[in-house]
Amino acid sequence: MNKEWYQHILREQLLPTIQEQFGDEQCLFQHDGAPCHKAKVITKWLGEQNIDILGQECFNSRSLALQAQKKILSKMATVAVANLLTDDVSSEILDELYKVSREFTKSKKEAHKIVKDVIKIALKIGILYRNHQFSPDELDTVERFKKKMNQAAMTAVSFYEVDYTFDHRILSELLLECRDLLHALVEQHLTLRSHTRIDHVFNHFAHGEFLAELYGDGEDYRLYLRKICNGINKLLDEGTL
Repeated sequence: MNKEWYQHILREQLLPTIQEQFGDEQCLFQHDGAPCHKAKVITKWLGEQNIDILGQECFNSRSLALQAQKKILSKMATVAVANLLTDDVSSEILDELYKVSREFTKSKKEAHKIVKDVIKIALKIGILYRNHQFSPDELDTVERFKKKMNQAAMTAVSFYEVDYTFDHRILSELLLECRDLLHALVEQHLTLRSHTRIDHVFNHFAHGEFLAELYGDGEDYRLYLRKICNGINKLLDEGTL
């Protein structure tokens, strides 16, 4: 069986079954060592379909964002947010957030779900905003959220750059305030599932133990934090945050 025909079988038979059984959950795929299973075209396709190969690191935030965009925008009459979250800087930050979340939770599946929720939340709010779905009062909430997120971003970078200033309570409080503003913003627009995603994301990143590890002395965490803060600084300089 050639690789192209095998990919056709995976696409037409395996993927629909996985989606029916597991929905949006990340899956692990374990092959038996056969050459067709190791072929680049197959492993690449599995990664694009959000199916990890057991023992390999397939996560790529850009691919995940593009996949989410395709799924969400297919239901919309606009492509105004087609490039949201797929720029180099945002992708790099999301990749590092995945790595640090994986390190903390000891779970690829949970880390993947956290970043996937970040992407879905950002996409849906971006679509609402660019399609003028928010009322004047909600637009005020948008501005308050932007300011609070900017404050949280600058605080996160400051805690990294200035020794002995880190206080997880301050950063945690800022992130939870961002969470509450998002809940208020989408109250009339998104489902309970989206509210659950918002809680999932912000409760994770605002968790005191997570922040303590992130800003601790661990070499891996310091590397992740440096890359995250470098990316945040770029977004701040661009006026994106």
